[in-house]
Amino acid sequence: MTTTTGVRLTAAVEVPESFVDDYVAVYKHLHAHPELSAQEFETAANIEAHPAGLGIESFRCGVTGVVGVLKNGDGPVVGFRADTDGLDYSSGATGTLPDGATAPVMHGCGHDTHIASALALASLLSERRGLWPGSLVLIFQPGKETAYGARAMIDDGLWDRAPKPEAVLAQHVMPVGQGKLVIRDGHMASPADSWKITVHGQQAHGSQPEKSIDPIVAATAMVLRLQTIVSRELAPSTPAAITVGTFHAGLKENIIPESAEFSVNVRTPDEDTCATVLGAIRRIISAEAAASAAPEPTITELNNFPRCYNGPAATRRVVAAFTADFGADALTAAPLGMGSEDAGWLSDAIGVPDVIWAFGAFAPELFEDGASPAVNHSPFFAPEARAAVVGGTAAALSGVLAYLGRN
Repeated sequence: MTTTTGVRLTAAVEVPESFVDDYVAVYKHLHAHPELSAQEFETAANIEAHPAGLGIESFRCGVTGVVGVLKNGDGPVVGFRADTDGLDYSSGATGTLPDGATAPVMHGCGHDTHIASALALASLLSERRGLWPGSLVLIFQPGKETAYGARAMIDDGLWDRAPKPEAVLAQHVMPVGQGKLVIRDGHMASPADSWKITVHGQQAHGSQPEKSIDPIVAATAMVLRLQTIVSRELAPSTPAAITVGTFHAGLKENIIPESAEFSVNVRTPDEDTCATVLGAIRRIISAEAAASAAPEPTITELNNFPRCYNGPAATRRVVAAFTADFGADALTAAPLGMGSEDAGWLSDAIGVPDVIWAFGAFAPELFEDGASPAVNHSPFFAPEARAAVVGGTAAALSGVLAYLGRN
């Protein structure tokens, strides 16, 4: 909300319009300079320069991750995570993919808004130490889109080098109206697994198919039967999705190749359903290979995302702060979506709750007559810059002060 003197972020905190302008500029710079997962070197350097200017201790973690520790005497410790990587979607920038190919890059999921909001949060809390006692651990995490970054930071000693928080908070911009927040306790995002399956056969000429073991026929049978898992092995009330996103085989139309390869992405609501679905995939792949007299296929794990479970007590605490600052009408209890997050690694590694929420940065008129703006990961995904900075900073500040604020 804009007042005659500035912009009110929360019930207790107002900032000048110039403060918002400064962080809109930060957001626009980040948006113009995206980097792919695990390649966020310039992004990390830009982040490091900001805490240094505020007198905040920081260190690299997980190669391109940055951790800043803002201390303000004795008191609680809370962690706040912002993801830093871009995506391989349309943009003026380019990046190198793991296979060596060059691809256009953009911030297609809003991570640039997350960084700008977290830096604005750090600036506010550094300047207004009378609002809070304790310590804030700012976690600028790389590699979220590939489920690499959170585990890389943990493996690099994150919680040996930074104070252990009593909760880890995170947020994500979504195609929701500005000023709106989406939060619920329990499973907030889906576990997800991606596999590459290589089906082995025996090469032969198309004129002598009897001398082949055709991996294309075997692989297509697998792809078709995988579609029966959700419809025939899970209860109709259980949300799950199995997607075969790539299929590659052969170089010539008259040659039966020696192998075929496809990739599968699995999204499930909880750990038990995940185990059921992955077990069924293995069973089907093995059985279809046997039915084709083919060798056992090779399964390569590409990535896996953990559960993202909002602790009920911790969530109630944040919801109470949001309600006090923004009003009950601003909050929506989200149904379980099929999107995935790796922030759960950060909290589960030390046995503390996480709380992640979504905030909106889109004009209300975009939702008229049932319409919706372009969703995350679309090349047309475009939060409104000022709304993203104000909304993201306000939500981050309110959530963090739910733990660090003076009662």
